[in-house]
Amino acid sequence: MSIKKLETKTREHGLSLIEKGYAFFGALPNLRRTVTAICASDNLFPTKPQPSARNLATMKNFRLHIALFLVVLAAVIGFASFETGSSRGQSKDSKAESGVKPTILISDRQPDRAAENSSFSAASERNAVLMNELTWTFGGKQQRGWYLYNALINQTLNRTEDAGSKGFAAALAGWQQTTGLPGSGILEENTLMGIISEWQRNRLKDRTVAQPDQLLTAPASDFYDPERAPELRQVQRETYAAYKRLIAAAMAEPSLGLAHTPDGELAPTEKYLKIVSAFRSPEYQEQLRRQYPNAGSAGLATHSPHFTGRALDLYVGGDPVDTKDSNRAIQVNTPVYQWLVHNAEHFGFRPYFYEPWHWEYVK
Repeated sequence: MSIKKLETKTREHGLSLIEKGYAFFGALPNLRRTVTAICASDNLFPTKPQPSARNLATMKNFRLHIALFLVVLAAVIGFASFETGSSRGQSKDSKAESGVKPTILISDRQPDRAAENSSFSAASERNAVLMNELTWTFGGKQQRGWYLYNALINQTLNRTEDAGSKGFAAALAGWQQTTGLPGSGILEENTLMGIISEWQRNRLKDRTVAQPDQLLTAPASDFYDPERAPELRQVQRETYAAYKRLIAAAMAEPSLGLAHTPDGELAPTEKYLKIVSAFRSPEYQEQLRRQYPNAGSAGLATHSPHFTGRALDLYVGGDPVDTKDSNRAIQVNTPVYQWLVHNAEHFGFRPYFYEPWHWEYVK
């Protein structure tokens, strides 16, 4: 092989090794250009005067050694760069992970949750007592506890928990805050009066006495007492239509088990949700007040919504219209009353909280 070909092959071999080093360790463009220039240069080893064959062999080996040395150097530098990059990447990942798990912040929040749970725990214990023991006055009568209104209260709070639970207390605290009351979670007298005021605001506003053309006489089969006089079976027209829609929905609810006829009417033997009383004239209302002087304003109002024909007393259990606590305790726990609390509003009816049987059409 001639010296010229040997020199060319040596140069190509050195460049090939360098290229492989680049492919494995990444780009080192500046070093590559330098090595290429050294291998290609004719000035590094002067050719004039012409060297002897021995000198040419020495020059060949020297160039080859330089090329190999630079390949090794490139490998070392590339390896060092790779290790440094990996180390930095791990450090970055470590920092990112520490940002996801801020242990200090978590530990700072735990005492707040503990204090909150402790607060509602105390409130729930207090509610369990007040539910039966709170004394307050309504309609000129002293009342004891609010257990008779648990279903309505839960409906107002949009909850289903027991009134003595922490969940109930937490929901009540939220309601209190929205109405400007201290968010204690305790259903004391001021909060109870606030809830009752909300219920009362939702009732029928206009109590103008209904005109004859606004009323219809409902069939005797719709009434708890089928022998009720025709003049006492009058109902405001829109109210009666809404009542029939409500009855159809109740009959379609399997859990209530209401007996009904094939044509979609409550069966004659079925008493639940039959109408006990509807339109009452002011004269008839005054007659009732004289007949039951101890009923008080909570039982027989002087400006009754029954004057409008839009108030219906429905049978929900027990003695139909007895306001004794023992009787109302039976009524508020019947399935039909619970169903009314959750569904009557969809048909336009709102409750009078004190009388579980009394519902008013407000649309």
